[in-house]
Amino acid sequence: MSRALVLLSAGLDSVVSFKLAYDAYDSIKCLTFDYGQKARSKEIEFASKICATYRVSHHVIELPWYTSFGGALTDNNELPQLTQETLEDYSVVRETAKAVWVPARNAVFLSIATAFCENYRYETVVVGFNKEEAETFPDNSADFVASFNRVLQYAALEQVEIVAPLIEYDKTEIAALGLRIGAPLEWSWSCYAAEDVPCRVCESCLRRRRAFQDLNKEDPLLKRLGYI
Repeated sequence: MSRALVLLSAGLDSVVSFKLAYDAYDSIKCLTFDYGQKARSKEIEFASKICATYRVSHHVIELPWYTSFGGALTDNNELPQLTQETLEDYSVVRETAKAVWVPARNAVFLSIATAFCENYRYETVVVGFNKEEAETFPDNSADFVASFNRVLQYAALEQVEIVAPLIEYDKTEIAALGLRIGAPLEWSWSCYAAEDVPCRVCESCLRRRRAFQDLNKEDPLLKRLGYI
């Protein structure tokens, strides 16, 4: 019996990874992290909705000490705002990535996920890391996944592997795959904020918007919200 633990933030990437895992494994369990991020209420709400719909076990892991870590993603500073034009400028997005960086976040998340796998006898952790975000976030890269898997040879007594099914995909390819496999994209939340509708000016919103524009498709979330 194949069993996987899915890190489900309810972002576009994690929702597509969730659906891939749901279709591929006999049993899955999902983790969502509350580390004081601005969008945590939406992320938890949407991840819970997805798990309830698919009848999948869902755990919210609270990390209150993380609230004071990082920059604009967790503190009271304003989130960086971009345009579609500046999104193409690597020097700009490199600086905005620094503004929302949370120290060692994915290393912490994967360590916790590994502990869950060992305790509940799950063999795989499924994550939404991808090629596009790896350009500015090194802890989304294929090298990071490979390195972490080498660490797990010593960090876990039971065999646990990190799997990133989207590691060679950009956002447009992820959105296309999500539509093709019927991922619940209408319940995916990419925005760094937690308003009634996505802000559409943060980096994550703009990457998502560009993906659906490239496909000439309506964003299922915005359609559900009556925003388009």
